[in-house]
Amino acid sequence: MLISANELTALLKRVFEGMGYAPGHYEDAAALVSWLQLHGEDGLGELERALELVADRERPATDLVAEGPATLIAECHGRSTLNCLPTLLELASVHALEQRTVQVEVRHCHNRKFILKLLADCARHGLWAQASWDNGHAPVRRHLARIDANAAYPTYLEYSLPDHAPRADRQSLSLLLGTAAQPQPALEVEAAGKERCITPAQFSEAREQALEHGMEISPALWQRLNLLAEAVLVENSERSRGGAGGR
Repeated sequence: MLISANELTALLKRVFEGMGYAPGHYEDAAALVSWLQLHGEDGLGELERALELVADRERPATDLVAEGPATLIAECHGRSTLNCLPTLLELASVHALEQRTVQVEVRHCHNRKFILKLLADCARHGLWAQASWDNGHAPVRRHLARIDANAAYPTYLEYSLPDHAPRADRQSLSLLLGTAAQPQPALEVEAAGKERCITPAQFSEAREQALEHGMEISPALWQRLNLLAEAVLVENSERSRGGAGGR
């Protein structure tokens, strides 16, 4: 079935609110998923594969284990990036604007592809940004993304690694942010093959197509997400009954 961008965003907001995300946080999480889906990178598939992690209610909160003038290290305790990255990127952006550059290491997090939308947010604030991570399952593939300051979309690379290449921690995410006063370093690509490259023009074209024609979602996933979103309606109904009884 086909849904519009507005329908998708409204549903996702209710889904994350029903999962217990706080006001502001559930809007952020919905925006990350919507951005990937709208730009042709299967945000709904990423979400569906991660639903067990996305609620995260029993996991410890994200800890900032090191904070220096040009370095941030965060421990996410296996959380999804959907509920830890937006706040971290806000802090990193402040550091980058003050220090001209900042390096960020995010440990033990999942669903790192959602960083793509946040890179675009950094660019709107006048920062260039880079992100890199290795997937958490075999065969190991490296993911690289970069965006220039004030650009609308990043460039995104995905490729298999040669046997001799050093591996990153499979649940980590490395970020580098900087201002125009600090030149952006070139990406180091060490590919063994099967390279996939999505350009800013392709992101833009995918968005235009999605806005014009809608986005595909399976009926089963649509139903599953709506069941999760019903938690908001139940909570609001119980709150309303409680308020009425207290008068």
